[in-house]
Amino acid sequence: MPTVAEIREMAGEEPITMLTAYDAVTAEVVDEAGVDITLVGDSMGNAVLGYDSTLPVTVDEVASRTGAVARGTEEALVVADMPFLSVGVDEAESIEHCGRMLKEEGAQAVKIESGPHTVELTERLVNLGIPVMAHLGLTPQSVNQVGGYTRQGTSEEAAREIVDLAERHEAAGAFSLVLEHVPANLAEAVTESLDIPTIGIGAGPDCDGQVLVINDVVGLSDWVPPFADEFGDVRSEMEAAVDEYLDAVEGGQFPAAEHSHHEDDLDELY
Repeated sequence: MPTVAEIREMAGEEPITMLTAYDAVTAEVVDEAGVDITLVGDSMGNAVLGYDSTLPVTVDEVASRTGAVARGTEEALVVADMPFLSVGVDEAESIEHCGRMLKEEGAQAVKIESGPHTVELTERLVNLGIPVMAHLGLTPQSVNQVGGYTRQGTSEEAAREIVDLAERHEAAGAFSLVLEHVPANLAEAVTESLDIPTIGIGAGPDCDGQVLVINDVVGLSDWVPPFADEFGDVRSEMEAAVDEYLDAVEGGQFPAAEHSHHEDDLDELY
């Protein structure tokens, strides 16, 4: 299992791979493939919980899913994604919520959607032994504030703010930084300015690593963002399997003799 320190040392070295997972079975598949980091993303809101955004996701939901993923993982670093309003409102509650993911659910780190308000919190968490992955650029929990899932850091002022916040979170002790949906040249500049690794999603090829939502990667989603890609077609395979099951039941082919057990001693029961 790569440690937080080992992930930090991967900056500028071999590419870091990160995928989301929300259950033990998927975590096992991702882990056996050799991914470096498994993120229990608050993207579970859209991906598996049926919400329209990440905002309704609760601490309890993340905790439950984090525990499941941790139980299905042997090698990857498990990172719990802290949901909307779980951190940054009250320091004591923030620490309690983040600490729960490590102490009770088996994560090795937390990810926080970052801003000026999370610099001091990051330092406090790290000092308490809770490793923090920062997250800048498009932060989906701020969708109502920024006006949608739009590319961030496109103006010089906004780009400089992202660079500044990245450096401040590194100084506060963050061990890595997710950059989401920002111009590739901005991501390159941030990566060059930091000693900790950057992990991009919709941020171009010059980050130290990449992350995607597992549903997009395996082809389970009915829509894929323009910065992602499908590397499989699981949705079609599932649809075909379900159709075959229905046909087999309705046509009387399932269950067949090999799917059933006949107990001779019960022949005279009726």
